[in-house]
Amino acid sequence: MPEVRPAPSAAGAPRPGGAGTGLLDQFGRVATDMRLSLTDKCNLRCTYCMPEAGLEWLKKEKLLTAAEIVRLVGLGVNALGVRELRLTGGEPLVRADLVDIIAALRQNHPELPISLTTNGVGLAKKAQALADAGLTRLNVSMDTLHHDAFLQLTRRPFLDQVLAGIEAAAAAGLAPVKINAVLLRGINDGHAAELLQWSLDRGYELRFIEQMPLDADHGWTRDGMITAAEIRALLSTGFELTPDPRARDGAPAERFEVRHPGSDTLLGTVGIIASVTEPFCADCRRTRITAEGKVMSCLFSRTEVDLLALLRSGTTKNDDDAVTSRWQDAMWAKPRAHGMGHPGLGDADFVQPDRSMSAIGG
Repeated sequence: MPEVRPAPSAAGAPRPGGAGTGLLDQFGRVATDMRLSLTDKCNLRCTYCMPEAGLEWLKKEKLLTAAEIVRLVGLGVNALGVRELRLTGGEPLVRADLVDIIAALRQNHPELPISLTTNGVGLAKKAQALADAGLTRLNVSMDTLHHDAFLQLTRRPFLDQVLAGIEAAAAAGLAPVKINAVLLRGINDGHAAELLQWSLDRGYELRFIEQMPLDADHGWTRDGMITAAEIRALLSTGFELTPDPRARDGAPAERFEVRHPGSDTLLGTVGIIASVTEPFCADCRRTRITAEGKVMSCLFSRTEVDLLALLRSGTTKNDDDAVTSRWQDAMWAKPRAHGMGHPGLGDADFVQPDRSMSAIGG
């Protein structure tokens, strides 16, 4: 299990005092993008994330309640400079109170961008309600358009449900719908150009994500993963990619404009998140809260800082100050990169987190 600390102190200089400093770390980065996991449960079993069987879910009483989620987001926005919220999992759609949570967040923060990362299973039935509650947009994880490859990757035969969910989200106005895809060698790497064309035809924004060492089976290898350079090469068989002139502004995805070879007509954009081979740690602006209320300052951190006990200790202003201070302490101690003092997923000194991606929250 990861090491859980109540309130770590940074190894270097002391943290500047006061909530006005926001979620600052020792390297000058300020986290303004909050990723909050609603559950560790998921109704898929993707090979690059979860084991085929045997994963024990958190008990309900261990999870942040709806009221605690609303309070925590309020502290992030009002006291610590959070400017964007993404709700993640596991699969957030499995929470029965998801729509109510979004509605409460929207009522408290009318201008806050609120996005959702989902696998799309069950989305068709909930997309309009999510939009009506105040969700801004969503990301849907879908790695292939082929039923056999989908089954091999997710261990579930739900591709048609995911496609229906994406269509429902677009119809509900949750635009731009972003599609997240992970390519695995020998399974769906030959589908990259096809998936891009499908996304462009429908006005979706496709983002390829390098496979990261966050699988529950710990079977990831640096040599076995498909790199960003390979992804660009796979797409170049049918498209011409040029860097998007818009500023990246801390976004994890490097965007490219997409055209057919020899054409000036812009078809759309595609993003590539190259956490392994082209890391962007120096401009990371994310703070992650797990479903049981623990801060993970870095996706690959092996240290977690508990906020839930403080959230449940009372409701006074002093309690709020204690929560924000502990959150700031956790982010001040954020490692330079990849849970270490340097970037290097796959290096000899890299230690994979015990939790899988579904348990951490994307």
